[in-house]
Amino acid sequence: MSADPVFATATATATATATATAATAATTPFASLAQKFVRLGWCWPVEPGLPKRIGRYRVIRRLGAGATSEVFLAEDECGQRQVAIKRVREAPVGDRLGQHHRACFFAAEADLAGQLQHPNVVRIFDAVADPHQPYLVMEYVPGDTLQRHCLPNALLPLDQIVEIGAKCAMALGYVARHGLIHRDVKPANILTTVRPDGVRDVKITDFGSVFDHHSERTQVFRVGSLAYMSPEQLDGCTLDARADLYSLAAVLYQLVAGRPPFDASQQIALMHQIYHAEPPSLLLQRSGVPQRMDALLRQALAKRPGDRPVDWDAFATAWSQLATGGAPPCSRPQVALDLERFKLLRSLTYFEGFGDVELWEVVHRGQWLRLDHGATVYRRGDPGRGFQIIARGRVDVYRNGQCMAQLGPGDSVGEMAYLAPSPDLRLQRADAIVAVPATTIAFTPEALGRLSPATRQRFDTAFIGVLVRRLHAAHEALAHSW
Repeated sequence: MSADPVFATATATATATATATAATAATTPFASLAQKFVRLGWCWPVEPGLPKRIGRYRVIRRLGAGATSEVFLAEDECGQRQVAIKRVREAPVGDRLGQHHRACFFAAEADLAGQLQHPNVVRIFDAVADPHQPYLVMEYVPGDTLQRHCLPNALLPLDQIVEIGAKCAMALGYVARHGLIHRDVKPANILTTVRPDGVRDVKITDFGSVFDHHSERTQVFRVGSLAYMSPEQLDGCTLDARADLYSLAAVLYQLVAGRPPFDASQQIALMHQIYHAEPPSLLLQRSGVPQRMDALLRQALAKRPGDRPVDWDAFATAWSQLATGGAPPCSRPQVALDLERFKLLRSLTYFEGFGDVELWEVVHRGQWLRLDHGATVYRRGDPGRGFQIIARGRVDVYRNGQCMAQLGPGDSVGEMAYLAPSPDLRLQRADAIVAVPATTIAFTPEALGRLSPATRQRFDTAFIGVLVRRLHAAHEALAHSW
């Protein structure tokens, strides 16, 4: 009977001399049997101690539990969606330090509610400061944590590890630009959906240990999980994004090798390795590991922050390049292609007002087309069911056999019919023909509907800019005709 793993987002944090207790990813192994019970009208036994409701949310099942919190799958009956609720456990009576830490960890995540909106970061929708058991309402995505892929008998292919690492780097770079250091990057806090045909989803979660450079509240220092903590984090020094970079490198190392870069049965011995030892070469631990991957991870695991890649962009670029040139063996160099597309969009005037998150949505949601010379983009009389943005090449617009416009990178085509206010006007008024082999990004109403409100708003602004430029060009042409 197949397991039904879920994302477990339980927080586990520690002080200077202790590691964080790893969050346990819970599973529901009898999902298919439960469905059979429901079909037959039988009553499935209720999990002992499972609350019926948390606030306005109806609890479905427990997803996971850690030292300081437990996580439930729940239904938001108002919003008609499933969410993950992370509820803080009450500290034992008399444990003032534990109570203080729980309050700090909750406040750290509560401050981020609604702020972080990145496709590779778990969203926090709401924070409820209940006096006894405060809780967070978060995005729920079925899947699993990376913990299960850290063992030698469950390792992922190298190309999938490259894709996971690139997406984590982009997410943590986004987090760093908001003045945040996660401080607890580890396999249990990276959620992923992996299928035989590739990686479907990657999300960073659990911001209970986050350090916010912009916050004025008291923050807990010396937190994290020992096996993934940088030397400066162990020392309690002032941190920057390179501490998280070290931690991600330790996670990627373990995904490749099936063991962390430093490993010991006693904490003192492990700390000594982190301070003084060099991680064993990956070339000796797994066949097919390219030298570039080994060298990059060893650089990111350098003892001194100044010896690591200078920032997240530098690391993400170098890591993504592993997907090209045949190293590692990569049947799906999708991560490199996505990065190339992102950079291409960033160079186009059409997307000047788009932020990184909006651009990544365009990369993933748009339909990328390669069109040969002479191909018809739109034909006069066609219904206006979408529009295309030219990324490369040239498209000429003809009316009655006469060339009316030549459109190049950053221009859009088909948007006038798409924006028309009524069906009888929503028809193409000209023929759009490829003059120079082109790459375009096509959007339909359905694809636009899947975009976030922020990205749709960016498109609205871009449309206005297009219309203003077209009106200005028409005005100039009219003026010169007199």
